[in-house]
Amino acid sequence: MGEVILPVLSWLAVIKVLHLGAWPVLDRTLGSLAAAAAYPASILVFTLFSWYGGLFGLPVWLALLPFVGVIAYAGSQGFYTKGRLRSALRWDLAFLIPFLFMLEVRWINPTISYAEKFMDHAFLASIMRHPTVPPLDPWYAGGTLDVYYYVGYWMSGALGLVAGVPSTVTFNLVLPTVLGLATVSLYALGHLLLDRYRWLPVLVLFIPNPSAVYLILSGAPWSEILWDSTRTIANTINEYPLFSMLWGDVHPHVMGLFNQAFLLFLLVFAYMRWGTLSMRGRAVLCGLSALSLGSMPGFNSWDVLVYAPVTLVFGFLIWRRYGSFSLDDRRSWMVLAVVPPLAVATYLPFYLHLNSPGIGGIGIVPAPSAPVEFLLVHGFFLAVLIAACAADIWRRPYLLLAAVPFVLVGYPAAAIAVVPLVYLVVRRRFSVADTLAILGLLVIIATEFLYLKDNMGETYFRMNTVFKFYLPAWILMGTASSIVVGDWLRSAGVGRHLPARAGRVFPVLVIVALLITPFAINIDFGYGSRTLDGAAYLQASHPGDAAAIAFLRDLPGDHIIIEAEGGDYTYYSRVSSFTGIPTIIGMPFHEYMWRGEEGRVGKRMADVRAIYEQPSLAIDLARAYNATLLYVGAAERDRYAVSLPTEALELIYDAEGVQIYQIPA
Repeated sequence: MGEVILPVLSWLAVIKVLHLGAWPVLDRTLGSLAAAAAYPASILVFTLFSWYGGLFGLPVWLALLPFVGVIAYAGSQGFYTKGRLRSALRWDLAFLIPFLFMLEVRWINPTISYAEKFMDHAFLASIMRHPTVPPLDPWYAGGTLDVYYYVGYWMSGALGLVAGVPSTVTFNLVLPTVLGLATVSLYALGHLLLDRYRWLPVLVLFIPNPSAVYLILSGAPWSEILWDSTRTIANTINEYPLFSMLWGDVHPHVMGLFNQAFLLFLLVFAYMRWGTLSMRGRAVLCGLSALSLGSMPGFNSWDVLVYAPVTLVFGFLIWRRYGSFSLDDRRSWMVLAVVPPLAVATYLPFYLHLNSPGIGGIGIVPAPSAPVEFLLVHGFFLAVLIAACAADIWRRPYLLLAAVPFVLVGYPAAAIAVVPLVYLVVRRRFSVADTLAILGLLVIIATEFLYLKDNMGETYFRMNTVFKFYLPAWILMGTASSIVVGDWLRSAGVGRHLPARAGRVFPVLVIVALLITPFAINIDFGYGSRTLDGAAYLQASHPGDAAAIAFLRDLPGDHIIIEAEGGDYTYYSRVSSFTGIPTIIGMPFHEYMWRGEEGRVGKRMADVRAIYEQPSLAIDLARAYNATLLYVGAAERDRYAVSLPTEALELIYDAEGVQIYQIPA
């Protein structure tokens, strides 16, 4: 078990050092919630420092020094008292318990073998092998990842490097960390908004959508429930956090979840406490909000399209609540004036480097969601929000007519969401719950009418739009709904008269149930290995590749390797994925999505074939891409009629059916 326990302890030790280093800085501003905010804040600050270190060619570990310095200074001033550490224990547990839950999930099914996992690990391994900014693209020799939002991979790789954990294990520690960080932020949000049941916002991360519940009740096989529940609306993807975690892709939309939750916490804290903060406290809060918002385009660019408007809305509400609506009232419009430009400045080099074809415009959705499918995705939250408006609906039923035009023009699903939206807006309460609900409803209504044009084809024209916008909408509407439910439970006096002992025992039972759940249900999807090493399965399924990849991972120097290209979502591109060494062309459709026609993906595919099949061209073509290594394994022999000029190549590895040649300079 040492190969499992030691990397986990090292990883957690690094996170705790970061946490302890950020906590004293936030204490004067956030008070009792500083220890909570220090978890996500420290990760974002460390990511920023290490990223700029990579930009200027500095070692990643230097980003730890400011945290160590703060710990030394705060310790000398007596900050870390027993009382403080004891008070922070709830936040330590709020991070650790979901971390352990996801750690069990990844231990049961750690394999880097299906869905987007080859891509996710390829980026992670590339960064850990050569931590420079922008990182090298492992599937496009000579190119960099300036075509993609890679900062989440940088965060993961930097933590792995500092903790001394290999990339194949780091891969399986990322999602536990993301879930733990998101849980802490939502639990802290509950402390801001609820007097009791403060854990309710956390359920947003753990509940399934109505489609999954329907499939369970209808007796669908477990193997189909998770997947089918995220393909509910035709030709789209409708992921929710629990699915994303269990499915296990270390992908941008999942890594960004903790940052979404953290920004919501910061904005709500500002809205609730702005009047009691000093100018220093307001500056710290604006700085953290800018860091969170500014990180979003690097984590998952789609998120910022939702949360930039969310930030502006809360900035306006803060101005409205605490200010005089005068431009002379600088203290109240500070969020509006400071956060957006500072967010852009935070990662400005990232934006300047960005070289992606991006979005080709905005289109009108010709085939909107079917109402039943729409409700099977959003039904839980819509039901809560409509129920919350029940009294208003009773008083002013004529406002229901606002939904009629949407039905008449052929968008009935949007009409359903318009009902709570209209009542929430008209009553003009604009509480935190109402505001979050309004923002989430606007997102899902907008995606019924508009989509961002990409190159996913005619059938899946709105797949990415729905996919990427539904997750923020889930967080916004889910958080709002949890606040509403919490207020209902408090008003009804639920649990008020329970014995104190029951109040202590119940959370323990919930925690125990959570931690045994991964062992009680089948979540290995046929890939279970019972390890944290995502490459361990290769030793049984592809022993030749396993040994050769281990050799390459330890091979010093900067290299470009030639391996077979075999399309996307296949076992091909496995060498570049597991080693982080760039290859001429990896999964080609991915590269086409990022680079468009300018990537000349087809030519690279043809050149790789020629290298393996035309000895007279092999050396010159390899040198044209500055390739230094040529890999020949079972996949290459299956894909090509291999014929190499072996007399001109140096054989540096030959074992178990795999040969690796060095290409002369």
